Amino acid sequence: MDQTPAGLAEPEVGSYFVATYPPFSVWTREAVARDAMPALASAPRPGTPLGLYLHIPFCRKRCHFCYFRVYTDKNAQEIGQYLDVLAREWEMYARQPAIAGRPLNFVYFGGGTPSFLSTQQLQGLVDRLTAITPWNQAEEITFECEPGTLTQHKLTAIRKMGVTRLSLGVENFDDRILEINGRAHRSPEIETAYRFARSLQFPQINIDLIAGMLGETEENWQRNVEKTIALEPDSVTIYQMELPYNTTISKDLLAKTHQMTGSLAGWDVKRRWVREAFEALERAGYHIGSAYTAVKDVSRSGSTKFIYRDRLWQGADMAGLGVASFGHVNGVHLQNTDTWESYSEAILRGELPLGRAYRPTDEERMRRELVLQMKLGRLDPAYFAGKYSVDLLTVFQDQWASLRRDGYLAEATPERIALSRDGLMRVDSLLPRFFLPQHTNIRYT
Repeated sequence: MDQTPAGLAEPEVGSYFVATYPPFSVWTREAVARDAMPALASAPRPGTPLGLYLHIPFCRKRCHFCYFRVYTDKNAQEIGQYLDVLAREWEMYARQPAIAGRPLNFVYFGGGTPSFLSTQQLQGLVDRLTAITPWNQAEEITFECEPGTLTQHKLTAIRKMGVTRLSLGVENFDDRILEINGRAHRSPEIETAYRFARSLQFPQINIDLIAGMLGETEENWQRNVEKTIALEPDSVTIYQMELPYNTTISKDLLAKTHQMTGSLAGWDVKRRWVREAFEALERAGYHIGSAYTAVKDVSRSGSTKFIYRDRLWQGADMAGLGVASFGHVNGVHLQNTDTWESYSEAILRGELPLGRAYRPTDEERMRRELVLQMKLGRLDPAYFAGKYSVDLLTVFQDQWASLRRDGYLAEATPERIALSRDGLMRVDSLLPRFFLPQHTNIRYT
């Protein structure tokens, strides 16, 4: 058994992952009436794909590293009320000129834990949503799962709902690591859920791992990679553990209460672990699709796209349903109110529950796509020239020079810009180089 050192490393608390641009902290309540509502009342931009995100904020337990809006204390009646409100929200969106009549290109069930819902609850929600807008022609329907909430009966229902991409939140295969990090599932449930899912022939099964969980060791990480490769999932997503201020671990570190046990790896170690995992996955026939994902070689396994990611990183529209959810419509960023009460009360009043919004300038939209697509490890200068009439090599020549000097840039030509593997492993820390000056030192959240 791994010998995990007692105590915690020096605090590394704060947001690291760049989810969008400009930072959320510049989004405002005032922009809801000024920008969001007019965007929803306008015709859609021609040729823009539309997606749907559903936030299911329920979990069996709250993980010690979790920073999302989730609830672990809601009973069946309260969950039913939330799902009713969620469906009403989509009814309201479907009447907006920016959304009405448009087909869905992708659907994403996120959380929280969508698989926490019972089969009956899931089927009722899907029936109501698809009665408003069918999604049988969507390119991708993703469903996030916690292995311990899955049965063969529930997985069969999920498959019949049209889910094409099943994402299993494994995070780690070691029961002790799962326990001290607050995860609800255990390793036998992983294997059972995966076997059931494979038998149902989901087009794509993804496994999530987290490098650097509380108590992680070199030996444990190596076993995680080996077990993942042995399962042969269609894709693997690996996150480097970060600790925003509102996680249980972060609060423990900052208050020095020492309630958490186990060591925390530093960023250099986490980056090395992910790099070693990617190298092992490449030897097993995968190719690296982004700073976080490895997918089976398409020549062996067919299509392993991630439509949700690719569409959003190219400026697609998306209606974000649920408490605290994010969306994007007609060039305007939207976020719902972030409490159960304010979210539900707004919808019951017949109002969209928007809490803040932001309309980026053309310059900011271009930079948003650049920083998000940088996470792929590569950029297509011709794409940006055609869409934004910008020459990336000229406009950002100082940034490319600094990345090359630091060893993070592999190539910068009119045909292709590519990060080195070291650059890809730390891409989120490099992205602020491409922010406008007013956004470089402000709080991200």
